Amino acid sequence: MATEDSGRPPKYQRIADTLREAIQSGEYGPGARLPGENDLMAAHGVARMTARQALGVLQNEGIAESRKGAGVFVRSFRPLRRHGVERLSRERWGAGRSIWSADIEDRTLVVDQVSVTEEAAPERIARVLGIAPGDAVCVRNRRFVLDGKPVLLAASFLPADLVAGSAISREDTGPGGTYARLGELGFRPVHFREEIRSRMPSQDEARRLSLATGTPVMLVCRTAFAAEGRPVEVNEMTLDSASYVLEYDFDA
Repeated sequence: MATEDSGRPPKYQRIADTLREAIQSGEYGPGARLPGENDLMAAHGVARMTARQALGVLQNEGIAESRKGAGVFVRSFRPLRRHGVERLSRERWGAGRSIWSADIEDRTLVVDQVSVTEEAAPERIARVLGIAPGDAVCVRNRRFVLDGKPVLLAASFLPADLVAGSAISREDTGPGGTYARLGELGFRPVHFREEIRSRMPSQDEARRLSLATGTPVMLVCRTAFAAEGRPVEVNEMTLDSASYVLEYDFDA
């Protein structure tokens, strides 16, 4: 972190820290309007740019959001706690429940964009699925919206010859989703592997997820394996980092 000559954090960071503490203590609750640039200038004796930078820090962290013509407000969206282990248990999708039911509690989840296509497998996908680059894959693209906020983009890739004619090749896969249908086809997932990394979003990702400027995304790539280690699905997910807490709960 850049610092001033005194070794202290810069003024905008100290102001942001003060505002963050006030939000965490409940002084400013969800949806509350934060002090504006003029207020911060007067209270802290700083220039407009410093006040703007301080508010920008909170927006980039996903704590606050700017509303055009109205000011900066404490973000009212409650982060989604993604239960990485529980959500993939066979007891869940095998019983016809969505893996999302482990995460959303009583909140409203909508898949508002769905497309299913057959495409030539990109090299990175073919390598994981153990097929030749260019072989046909069924690609399921979705956007997930929680409480009216886009939170996730997902693209699943499955060998086309494996899922041809099944509900997986349709927009609505039915109770239990893709994994339940794979089980019916004789390719029940028995093992999963997830890889996680982070980066800044592309312009298209920022638009589709309605991201505030400076908000990174988390990338989760999950591979599902059937018996004898056969990979049957690669799911590339792009998550709004400000909307998620990733939780992994397991025994030692």
